[in-house]
Amino acid sequence: MSSFSVGSRDMEAIALGGAFMGTGGGGDPYIGKLMAQAAITEHGPVTVIDVDDIADDALCVPVCMMGAPTVMLEKLPNGQEAHQALQKLEAYLGRRADVLVCIEAGGLNSTIPFAVAAATGLPLVDGDGMGRAFPELQMVSFTMFDIPATPMVIADEKGNSSVINAISNRWTERLARCQTVEMGGAALVALYPMSGAQLKRGLLRRTVSLLKEIGETIACERKANRNPADTLTSRLNGRKLFTGRVVDIDRRTVGGFARGKATFKGMDASIGKTFTVDFQNEFLVASDENGALLATTPDLICALDADGGLPVTTEQLRYGLAVTMLGIPCAGFWATDAGIELVGPGYFGYEHAYVPLRQLT
Repeated sequence: MSSFSVGSRDMEAIALGGAFMGTGGGGDPYIGKLMAQAAITEHGPVTVIDVDDIADDALCVPVCMMGAPTVMLEKLPNGQEAHQALQKLEAYLGRRADVLVCIEAGGLNSTIPFAVAAATGLPLVDGDGMGRAFPELQMVSFTMFDIPATPMVIADEKGNSSVINAISNRWTERLARCQTVEMGGAALVALYPMSGAQLKRGLLRRTVSLLKEIGETIACERKANRNPADTLTSRLNGRKLFTGRVVDIDRRTVGGFARGKATFKGMDASIGKTFTVDFQNEFLVASDENGALLATTPDLICALDADGGLPVTTEQLRYGLAVTMLGIPCAGFWATDAGIELVGPGYFGYEHAYVPLRQLT
């Protein structure tokens, strides 16, 4: 099976891919990229391995940030919290981790695991638990395979930490979210400790490779003075939803989440139309002025700057910004009954049912 090495320069592409696949959320990966590059410069490259190369009895641990992405713009991590969370989880379990895991293939959490992997010398598996970003801890494929999120360790930049044991992954989210709010709205965590056998069942495979490919595509298209939207749409079997300029943005931090709605006036082929996109950390629902769905969770809604072609996160949305919105089909397990129950429109309070992107016009 294949493995590859990730150096400091490779993090540029991975961060770009993570910003795109983060569906507007997950936190700006720029901060995590700098942390990873610093760690790689000090300790050496990170080895990314195929899940089939992992022993069934290996201890595999995801490390990630949780909280509101908008908070991370001002509350910067000191670079040690994720490593400390991992060490405290290892102490609680009485054994060292063998492999690190990305919890989501998007945003800050696509880059932070590289910083921890470089500092510890541990390999990182080529895959994740979402194939995108979602706002809550239980919203991962591991939940659908009955892998518990706890024991979990949560840590902040002040040196506070705690161990959480919960009766379900949903309760893990509720308890950890309360602590995250008290820690200032953002914290670093190590959770879902699992065996290699469990990881092989629950992992969405080769998404780290995909992030790198997407980032390289964005960089290549921009260098050729082309917007990457067409190439990415074709590569990911997606569709353009609309191109529009932000005319209104309602954004607030509530309960540890960045919640809101953006309104766009159509441009180019969409001129004369109005569109809205709702978000809770990540873009959840895109619709037109008549309320007709253009795309809905769990399918991906990804934003690119219509002028420069760079990915746009929810915290970067501002009045006057021109954005091209793309719809990308979700990973297959999200379209199952169990997946829809976990991350479908109903969970977020919407009355409409999930309609796959390919069925929407």
